[in-house]
Amino acid sequence: MGKNIVILNGSPRSRGNTAMLCDAFTQGAQSAGHTVTRFDLQKMDIHGCLGCVKGGKDPASPCVQKDGMTAIYPAYKAADIVVLASPLYYWGVSGQLKTAFDRLFAVAECNPGYENPKKDCALIMAAEGNSADNWKPVLDYYHALLGFLGWKDLGQVLAGGVFEAGAVAGQPVLQEAFRFGAAL
Repeated sequence: MGKNIVILNGSPRSRGNTAMLCDAFTQGAQSAGHTVTRFDLQKMDIHGCLGCVKGGKDPASPCVQKDGMTAIYPAYKAADIVVLASPLYYWGVSGQLKTAFDRLFAVAECNPGYENPKKDCALIMAAEGNSADNWKPVLDYYHALLGFLGWKDLGQVLAGGVFEAGAVAGQPVLQEAFRFGAAL
């Protein structure tokens, strides 16, 4: 049975390496019968979390801010799998992805004790560097985040050594992303 997959693409490049990895992953997931909804966060008007803790009053529109997140909330709530996609920026996820993910707290505010919905998760990331030290800080963050949320890690596709937009073209990691999507 097909899964509902949401990709939160935090790359500012619409035709960059992260976008190409998302495309390959999507093709693989769709070939396996999954439904994929992708949000290219750079193109959306999403404001940072206000830290007001005043959301959760309306499950259909959980945040007090009304911006691009209103399109994401229903897809996120219906998703079985959330894919976090980002270039590696200063050994972390992009600001676009972090901003959107912070705003998902409004959904947790709908639940007693601010419990987050349980999801499976995957990470897709492109980076200039390609060493274990390069990936370590973001992987530590990713695994800690999932641990606190109670989410299951399905795996990662890490494309190192790709700095210029489109550098991932023709690289084996695109087939890896396809196979990863198809194997879910």
